[in-house]
Amino acid sequence: MSRSPTLRALGCAGAFLCAACSTVGPGHVGVLWRATSGTESSTYGEGAHWVSPWNNMSVYDLRAKSNDEKLSVIAVNGLAIQLDATVRFHLIPQEVIALQEQIGPDYYHTILEPVLRSEARRVIGRYTPEEIYSTKRDVIERETRQGVEEKIAGKHIALEAVLIRNVDLPDAIRVAIDQKLAAEQEVLKMKYVLEVARSRAEERRIEAKGIADYNHMITSSLTPGILEYEKVRELEALARSSNAKTVVLGPGATQAHVLLQTPTGGQEKAPTPSRSGRAPPPK
Repeated sequence: MSRSPTLRALGCAGAFLCAACSTVGPGHVGVLWRATSGTESSTYGEGAHWVSPWNNMSVYDLRAKSNDEKLSVIAVNGLAIQLDATVRFHLIPQEVIALQEQIGPDYYHTILEPVLRSEARRVIGRYTPEEIYSTKRDVIERETRQGVEEKIAGKHIALEAVLIRNVDLPDAIRVAIDQKLAAEQEVLKMKYVLEVARSRAEERRIEAKGIADYNHMITSSLTPGILEYEKVRELEALARSSNAKTVVLGPGATQAHVLLQTPTGGQEKAPTPSRSGRAPPPK
């Protein structure tokens, strides 16, 4: 059963309208090219826009984007290395029309990708596999980003970051690097232990020197007279003590043995030494 002329006309009109409608999504802008006048000087915002079939609307994403790349590079010693890298970037909104006129929608593969690969080979070619694998990754990322930024300046693309996610080395080289790094960490640990030991030894030496200096000061101030005076004071304190029983003092510089005995009655008595230098026996 054939359609009526009216239905056919409506169907053709609907198809024409759909074909002539271009939609700009969130975070995107549209750049219109007219067959009669070329690229328009202003962009189109989000929403649906009427575009004649003989014109063309190119839609550009202004949001931050990222692309993963597998890079084949050569280290300074000639070893081939595979890198997994990620590049983050976004378009400069005010320069989208210039991008459309000069490069076009395929700007990533036209500009950014080849520049990234070239700069990665140039930068990484100055480093050893060990540096690429462990110690210099941040430096390599920074130098690669700086090189790419210089090369794409004026190309209407803003570079955000170049990240190295993985370094693929031959197993034998990776194991050797891991062993070397472990040995270096052990050396650093031993250096720390030695520094702690030296610090403690220095602390003990200073402490011992302080004690020696103190003893020297005390010894130099103790004259025979002071020593004798202190001995008499101690003797007097012992003689008056209620707990004292028998005290024997050795010979001093100028006196013989002295024997002090405390009577059982609680009164203390200091007997006079005998001529023989011995105290008389207790009664």
